[in-house]
Amino acid sequence: MFKPLTLYIGLRYTRAKRRTQFISFITLTSVLGIALGVTALITVLSVMNGFEAELRQRILGMTAHATISGRGGRLADWQVLKQRINDYPHVEGAAPFVKGQVMINAGRRVSGTLLRGVLPSEEGAVSEVGAKMQSGALTDLQAGKYQIVLGAELATYLGAMVGDKITVISPQVNSTPAGIIPRLRRFTVSGIFKVGMYEYDRNMAIIHIADAKKLFRLEGSVSGLRLKLDDLFNAPEITYKMARDLRGQYYVSDWTKAHSNFFRAIKTEKRVMFIILLLIVAVAAFNIVSTLVMVVTDKRGDIAILKTQGLTPMSVMWIFITLGAIIGFVGTAIGTVCGVLLALNVETIVPAIEQFFEVNFMAADVYYISTLPSKLVWTDVYVIAIIAFALSLLATLYPAWQASRVNPAEVLRYE
Repeated sequence: MFKPLTLYIGLRYTRAKRRTQFISFITLTSVLGIALGVTALITVLSVMNGFEAELRQRILGMTAHATISGRGGRLADWQVLKQRINDYPHVEGAAPFVKGQVMINAGRRVSGTLLRGVLPSEEGAVSEVGAKMQSGALTDLQAGKYQIVLGAELATYLGAMVGDKITVISPQVNSTPAGIIPRLRRFTVSGIFKVGMYEYDRNMAIIHIADAKKLFRLEGSVSGLRLKLDDLFNAPEITYKMARDLRGQYYVSDWTKAHSNFFRAIKTEKRVMFIILLLIVAVAAFNIVSTLVMVVTDKRGDIAILKTQGLTPMSVMWIFITLGAIIGFVGTAIGTVCGVLLALNVETIVPAIEQFFEVNFMAADVYYISTLPSKLVWTDVYVIAIIAFALSLLATLYPAWQASRVNPAEVLRYE
């Protein structure tokens, strides 16, 4: 069915004579179209993978891989549980925490905030906030001193700096002869952190866990334990086994549940972008149809002569399938190489373009990710290359079938 003769003729038709240079031009545009589409698809998906990885890293810098909390938001026996969890497979660190919603007042500014109480000596085992300090240090927090560390955006909104006094208003109340009044406590700003995520920089503050227990009246309890795992992508499976081993005595959650909607939105956007850009590849691939139709029209005499010499309709089909496959393969190969090179060098190319044209595509005062990250996933490259080549082969079927139906008698009658 597929003989070297068909391959030779298919290769021969890729080189046009002077009278068919227009067909060669259309062939070239088909190759370049496929190459451009594949390059764009690989580059864009790599950039989206880079954004997803960067956002995940920043989110997990503040969010624990997993959390264990007690019923009613209280965990009394946390020291015993912490010792037990530290010996659990895949757990690299555990630290207690207390959390609650409060109002923070500084001057005339008031803001609702998530307040987290931590043990500064152990917090580094489960989060990176200690390494994200702009002013002060997380270890400066001392029990009984009522010190507080603010997110950078929260500090800016409140107009607070290190050393300033602010008022923390708890939702719990005190009963006095004058009536029910909210619990107030004055704190001293001892540090400011910035992790690069607005959600945390604007809406979070950190205090010592001992001060948080007094503020929220937890006495000897904490809200729960925050865990760091050796494989964050395996967190759902690890936490499922952990919850089963703990026999339902505690509530075990992982980071995928806390941010499931966010990462689901990113995956949906990536999938939609893949489909949109794949249409570019499809349009370029189906330009092969017009190319092959013109080749078939131009080579009707050749086809008729070959048929009279014994070439079967299936062999004729293979000639034009070979021609289309060569166009698709060359375009896919060029696009794959260019896409991989561009994806691997985006973080170098974009700053060079910004410097040359004196523009800033992602201003630091607008976007928290001021650089264009890129993460090349080879699985994406393979899938894109296979789909592009498959579309090219699909586009050859109709023109090849049309060529196989050429009637030598009708064609040669007018030769």
